[in-house]
Amino acid sequence: MNITMLGTGYVGLVSGTCFSEFGFHVCCVDKDKDKINNLNKDIMPIYEPGLQNLVIKNKEAGRLTFSDNVDKFIEKADIIFIAVGTPSRRGDGHADLTYVYEAAEQIAKNLSGYTVIVTKSTVPVGTGNEVKKIIKKINPNANFDIVSNPEFLREGNAIEDFMRPDRVIIGLESEKAKEVISTLYKPLFLIETPILFTDLKTAELIKYSANAFLAVKISYINQMADLCEKVGADVHDVARGMGLDKRIGSKFLHPGPGYGGSCFPKDTLALVQTAKLYETNVSIVETVVQYNQQRKSDMADKIINIFNNDTKNKKISILGLSFKPGTDDMRDSPSLEIIPKLVKKGFSINAFDPVAMNEAKLLLKDIEFSDNIEECLKDADALVLLTEWNEFRSLTASKLRELMKGKILIDLRNALNPKSFDNTEFTLIQIGRPIRNNTEVSQ
Repeated sequence: MNITMLGTGYVGLVSGTCFSEFGFHVCCVDKDKDKINNLNKDIMPIYEPGLQNLVIKNKEAGRLTFSDNVDKFIEKADIIFIAVGTPSRRGDGHADLTYVYEAAEQIAKNLSGYTVIVTKSTVPVGTGNEVKKIIKKINPNANFDIVSNPEFLREGNAIEDFMRPDRVIIGLESEKAKEVISTLYKPLFLIETPILFTDLKTAELIKYSANAFLAVKISYINQMADLCEKVGADVHDVARGMGLDKRIGSKFLHPGPGYGGSCFPKDTLALVQTAKLYETNVSIVETVVQYNQQRKSDMADKIINIFNNDTKNKKISILGLSFKPGTDDMRDSPSLEIIPKLVKKGFSINAFDPVAMNEAKLLLKDIEFSDNIEECLKDADALVLLTEWNEFRSLTASKLRELMKGKILIDLRNALNPKSFDNTEFTLIQIGRPIRNNTEVSQ
């Protein structure tokens, strides 16, 4: 079975590589010739643990190829995946389906024989039917089926999520398509992965519903963290107490500066806009969208207030720039809201991230970038931890004492062990926890 993956972004590259690991012949195609040339040289366009090794392995086995000849590999395919970007449309928050519909047009012009066409991109309800209309209009005699197969890959853990997923969602309309897709996912059937077959619209909505629910959960625990700070409670114990209830579960009950990344921000916006189109109330999600955006700004204000607005000649060291550890993805990262506001207030900013530095340099201006933790922390008045990379978790009072001038630690991910800073000169300020060693923090 020949698989063609349209798009070599995060979803397309990871999915195509993993399907080749299943034993299928996969060609990932993209119009971006530079990206294809780099992939043929084993240069990855994204950082994802384990991906490069898997790409090299399957290229050498002859199962995985990359090409900018889109038409050729549409003709050869038994299954075509549409895995192009669906960013938020500027101005209204709707998902921009330009690339999806362009892919549909190109598929229609080059179909040969029966083909299953799968939307892997995250798309609003009804997109599959629109793709079908486009193809039929351009090529009335085309023999094909449309399938919706949304992805649930976590950046930083994508390979494992694909190979051993919690579930696979497949929306389709014919038994013939079901037979083809069942063959494709046979390796997951063998390990008893839950696979839910449903109709196209339901599959499309499941993706948005899941991401929006997780965004709600994150925002809920962030609001509980704010309350904990006011009353003197510990949000981590609150979260543990909640998570022990099996109806709630412990996942995504981790307080922080607000969610970011490629999925939650755009998917919550798209769901809100879809609900408006159908005159349905999703006010919970609307509130979460507004709250999450405001929270990032509030975190900058929190830092400013810790200094009592005394920002003159103050150096802040920022550890972590990507929206989460395990990725170089800067999309909607809290750092993009927090750092510019601190700069505007007059702070001198020095930043370090283990992976996302190149991406960050394109997006953040008027700050200094360091090559390592030690350089970043040197002579700092305060440390602000924005992304919980493992190498930051092991920072101790003795290490920080050697490097920093000031003694203020602002941990917006609660990654540092608070007990490590008991009976030290440091003031540790975390989210939803009592301040440790609450001395005068204005330097």
